[in-house]
Amino acid sequence: MSFVDLHCHLLWGIDDGAKTEADALEMARALFALGYRHVACSPHARPEFPSDDPALCERRRAEAQALFQREGIDLTLHPNAENVLDADLLERVVERPRPVGQGPFLLAEAPHLAPLPQLPEILFRLKVKGVTPLVAHPERCREFEKPGRAEEAVRAGAFLQLDVGALIGRYGRPAQKLARAFLDQRLYAVAATDLHSPRDAEKWVGDSIAALRELAGPAEAERLLGTAPAAILRGETPPEPAGAREAGRKKGKGLFSWWKRAIS
Repeated sequence: MSFVDLHCHLLWGIDDGAKTEADALEMARALFALGYRHVACSPHARPEFPSDDPALCERRRAEAQALFQREGIDLTLHPNAENVLDADLLERVVERPRPVGQGPFLLAEAPHLAPLPQLPEILFRLKVKGVTPLVAHPERCREFEKPGRAEEAVRAGAFLQLDVGALIGRYGRPAQKLARAFLDQRLYAVAATDLHSPRDAEKWVGDSIAALRELAGPAEAERLLGTAPAAILRGETPPEPAGAREAGRKKGKGLFSWWKRAIS
């Protein structure tokens, strides 16, 4: 099985990810050794970073692809960006879309600590405009500590992305507990590394993949690491997590009913 990483800060010198070409090479070698063959590089689309410039990111992606080819690293790079999930996201997407690959999916992270009570409305408006949110590492965001919030996001049409490092406690006990709970509920659509640095990369990502296999089983690990992210890259709906359909049955109504109540 070959893996696809939809959240990785592999492009050097443009955000808080790889700092140098050497960093990027070491990270790429680690990913390749672990079985990754495709990476949708996800530089931050935030004004405090040079990576807020899509043209710069595309130039750096082309430079990285050429570098890896020269070094014999058979890793294919795809366009992507990590967007901020907030009330202004739709406006930014309309002005300057930065999807995952070539399809309708958009990688977006909720604030780590701040609440986001308007989350259902944001997700609804994105879906109406034909944009499917891929929510980055919800287990690390305070908003998703609220009981039922992750299921609500899935019912709203969002897909959730597991940060594999959370499974081994890389981001603390609360994130680990949430990640394992969401995994058990089959709420995740894909798993990704969110790799920022070459430091111990092959070890911790490898340990995280092993934990994923142990906790979810080989078939679910293959879906999360391979078949589902590959489908998203192609612009196709990924294989549905079993928990997504079950979450909809539990609550009964779905987002359209919620929206009707909200505007009545």
